[in-house]
Amino acid sequence: MAGLRHDPSWAPSVVPPPGEVLRAFGARGEAVRLAGGKGGTWRVGDVVLKPSEGDDEARWRAGVLAGLPESSEFRVARPVAARDGDWIADGWEATRFVPGQSDQQRVGEVVRAGEAFHAAVAGVERPDFLDGRVNPWEKGNRLAWEEPPPGDRRPSALIDALLAVRRPVGLPEQVMHADLLGNVLFADGLAPAVIDWAVYWRPAAWGPAVAVVDAMVWHGFGFGLARRWEHVPEWGQLLVRAALFRLGTWDTVGWLGEPVEVYEPVVRDIIAFVEQE
Repeated sequence: MAGLRHDPSWAPSVVPPPGEVLRAFGARGEAVRLAGGKGGTWRVGDVVLKPSEGDDEARWRAGVLAGLPESSEFRVARPVAARDGDWIADGWEATRFVPGQSDQQRVGEVVRAGEAFHAAVAGVERPDFLDGRVNPWEKGNRLAWEEPPPGDRRPSALIDALLAVRRPVGLPEQVMHADLLGNVLFADGLAPAVIDWAVYWRPAAWGPAVAVVDAMVWHGFGFGLARRWEHVPEWGQLLVRAALFRLGTWDTVGWLGEPVEVYEPVVRDIIAFVEQE
């Protein structure tokens, strides 16, 4: 996209897991870097390892995923415990490898897998780590949901236009996955696999809204895609918050400049939809 550049200094260093980490998780074989994510995930045999971005969050997530019953509607990457019983070893976490590939064109199937996953975790209590979590995505999260975002926000015509149509919602909240589109894997004969759980305490339908906005911005879908879920309560406001989440994160994850070219058509359609509700 013209005018969009990524700051190379933001990219994390790419270092394979050291030998002591492999031994801790019982991983044997050559470390192969996996595509996607932030570039720091590695497969060693049937074990996938990545640096923990918050040990409390990683331990909580592993505990929940380890206890989820098997489902015919979705798979998860089961966590692997280290030899000492902890879910973390020297700053790394591990899961079993799950076969499959993401497919951002299969939005309906992504949404269905996300809905099934959210139903399975609906009774999980709000985790304490959310109160003190600091990462680039928290800025967009708080901006989207009428909480004071950390730090100052630079002026943005797109964000200000969305804020002008944002209204309170009264939807129940639960733990949910806010980054579904690229984190549902498909494999022939298997249920979709939900991976890389981006944990938030928000209405469950916000996850599909973020996936739909991502699909419209980056994968060529028109607003007809969003209308497939217009029966969902507060759908317009969930779309507003999905766009705010992504735009509010933009300048904190290494992009330089405003993403007007890619987001403006989607923002315009969202605003028109909300104003007609």
